[in-house]
Amino acid sequence: MKATSNATATLLAFGAHPDDIEFGCGGVIARETAAGRPVHFVVCSDGEAGTSGTPAVRRREAKNAAALLGATIEFIKLDGDAQLEIRAAHALRLAAIIRRVRPGLVLAPSLAPNQHPDHWRLGQLVRDATRLARYGGLAALRPQPAHAAGQLFFYAVSPDAEPRDLTPVLIDLSAPGIVARWTAAMEAHASQMQTRNYVELQLARSRVHGLAAGLAHAQPLFPNDPPVFDSLAPLTRGARRF
Repeated sequence: MKATSNATATLLAFGAHPDDIEFGCGGVIARETAAGRPVHFVVCSDGEAGTSGTPAVRRREAKNAAALLGATIEFIKLDGDAQLEIRAAHALRLAAIIRRVRPGLVLAPSLAPNQHPDHWRLGQLVRDATRLARYGGLAALRPQPAHAAGQLFFYAVSPDAEPRDLTPVLIDLSAPGIVARWTAAMEAHASQMQTRNYVELQLARSRVHGLAAGLAHAQPLFPNDPPVFDSLAPLTRGARRF
C-alpha cells in the first residue's frame, strides 16, 4: 500500500450487527470522514437475536448512527443474527459488494474466537471476499470488473476480540470533535444500553490505548498483511518514546 495512493479512496466497513462498526471502530470512521474520505457501511443482519431492540428499531438506530458519522449504509441478509455460517456463496456476495464500491481500505471484525461467533465468521468471510474480488476469472462475479483493495484491517468490538498475535496500528482520535461525534453515534444505539454501558466501555478502551501512546484517545486496527509505505516519512510516531 503506497502512502498516498489510498488517501481519499472509499473506506468500506462490514459489521455483523447494526452497532458493531460504531462500537468497534467508530472513532476511526469519524476521523476518516472528517478528513474527507467517503465511508460506506455494510451491515449483515438486523440484530434480531439480540435481547433488546426490534429489527426495525435497530435498523433505524444504525441509519442515524451512520449519518452522524458521515457514512452511507446498506443492509444485507446472509443467514441471520447468531446463525452466520462460513460459505463460499457468502464470500462471493461480499466480493461483489467490494467490486461495486471499489474501496481503497476494508474494515471487518477481528478473527479472535472469544467473541460473538458472527463477528469472527464475518471477519473470515470478508478476508476471503477481498481476495475473491481480485480474481478476474470468477464467473459468479461477472460483469463487474475485478478490484484489489489496498489493505484489509480488522477491528475489535470488545477487549477479548483484540488479536494477541497482531501488532495494532493505533489511530489517534485526539483531533477536536472526533470523540464527540463517535460518542453521539454510539449513543444512537440506545436500545443496546439497557443491559450494559457499551459507550463507556468503548471510550474507556480508547483512553487506555491512547494513554499507552501518550494520546487522549486512540483506537486499534489490526492489519491482515504488513502495511507497505513508500518511505519512512509517515512512520515518525510510535507508541513508545525512546
